[in-house]
Amino acid sequence: MVTTATGDLIIPLMGTPASVGLARTLVDARIRKWNYFHILDNALLVVSELVTNAAEHTPHKELRLQLSRDAHGIIIAVWDGSPELPRVKPKADLTLETLDLSEDAFDDNGGRGLHIVRALSAACDVTRDPNGGKWVWARIVP
Repeated sequence: MVTTATGDLIIPLMGTPASVGLARTLVDARIRKWNYFHILDNALLVVSELVTNAAEHTPHKELRLQLSRDAHGIIIAVWDGSPELPRVKPKADLTLETLDLSEDAFDDNGGRGLHIVRALSAACDVTRDPNGGKWVWARIVP
């Protein structure tokens, strides 16, 4: 983990489910240090979604989480080495009738994470990294 002079965090992670919990723990501590308690829950949910997506698309590969702040709020950014840009599933009302709980589809009810990120952030996008891969980021305004 690297802490910059401005207090930003740059955290190298691996594309595993355990990285999500580690990322949440480190971001939680930093946001508390910055006294942004009022956006903590939203920020942790955004971190979870972005790290989970990156880990699922680049399993057992390097990821990077960056948490920074400026005059407009905090920025949560996750880098992965995949050139594939995130695809947002179309919005759909999820009901008990439309939720497929069969054993074959049990783990295939996702794809709504970026809708959650968009709802909780003032802005979010993806930026290709000139050195390869991409950064998926979100800004949360206090």
